[in-house]
Amino acid sequence: MARHLRISGIVQGVGYRAAFEREARALGLSGWVRNRLDGSVEALVAGDADALAGIIAWAWRGPAAAQVEQVAVADADGAQMAPGRFERRPTA
Repeated sequence: MARHLRISGIVQGVGYRAAFEREARALGLSGWVRNRLDGSVEALVAGDADALAGIIAWAWRGPAAAQVEQVAVADADGAQMAPGRFERRPTA
């Protein structure tokens, strides 16, 4: 299973990507996270249903300095992601 997340609010400049990466790895998820030029954060995550539910719940909280306003979640194709690999990507 895979999900595409788009997180908006005050989510850049507050350590959101690094914290998201740590949480995703702790949950055993594969995928990536990156900042977007519009000020949002985007992520593609793949794993089991419980881990995906966990990262989506965490995305609404984020790190202490974040102020999350919205988390848009869509089904995604995780077939091309390397299992067990999670990375931070450059801003797009």
